[in-house]
Amino acid sequence: MSEIIDKLVKTIRSRKGSDVKLSYTSFLLSKGNNHCLNKLKEEVTELENAIKNKKNTVHETADVIYHLLVTLESAGINFDDIMKELKKRESTSGFEEKRNR
Repeated sequence: MSEIIDKLVKTIRSRKGSDVKLSYTSFLLSKGNNHCLNKLKEEVTELENAIKNKKNTVHETADVIYHLLVTLESAGINFDDIMKELKKRESTSGFEEKRNR
C-alpha cells in the first residue's frame, strides 16, 4: 500500500515547476503554502461532511491524502521523514508518545 503513496509523492515532486495549465498539482504548488493549506482545510471539511452523511467517504479521503501530500511538498517537508517518525512510533503506545513530547 505504501507503494501507492510513494508513487504519489514522487509524482507530486515531479510536477513542481511544471506547466500550471497542464498540471493541477503544479498549479497548487505555484500558489504557495497558504493556498495549499486552505485547500487542505477545505478538503478536510468535505471529508467530515462525507463521514457524517456516510456518502463519498472514500473519494473525500483520497482527496485529503492528496492535498496533504501537496501541502507537505509546498512546505518543503520531506515525506520520508514522516515515514521515519511513524516507524519510530510502531512499538510505542499513543499515550506514551504523547507524554514524551
